[in-house]
Amino acid sequence: MSLDIPALLITDDDAGFRETVQGVFESRGLRTLQAGDGEEALRIVGTQDVHLVLLDVHMPKLTGLETLRLVKRLKATLPCILLSARLDDLIVEQARLAEAFSVLAKPVALGQLTKVVLQALERTYNWHLGRG
Repeated sequence: MSLDIPALLITDDDAGFRETVQGVFESRGLRTLQAGDGEEALRIVGTQDVHLVLLDVHMPKLTGLETLRLVKRLKATLPCILLSARLDDLIVEQARLAEAFSVLAKPVALGQLTKVVLQALERTYNWHLGRG
């Protein structure tokens, strides 16, 4: 599958975090979408072109893990990266079983997040920064 401009869905109940991440990836040429909770993320995934989903684990309505499982039912190959301020072995194992691309601890260094997002886009779509 080939991409011109990938779309990244940033799902977190912290609007400041979403906006920071949006700025990082839009400055690198990616299109970004935002969701404040898992239900909103599912609506976006079901109605728009999304190429990667960032999910906070601890959100109201649906957790990141619940959202991840439902996203995979809609689009099995869509890479999802989970983020958690309270990361433990159980979350990591549940994420692995739900086929998360990666799990990162918050606070996450923006360089580390960028690296993992670009790896997911490359592995899933053969997309490289600087060339679509």
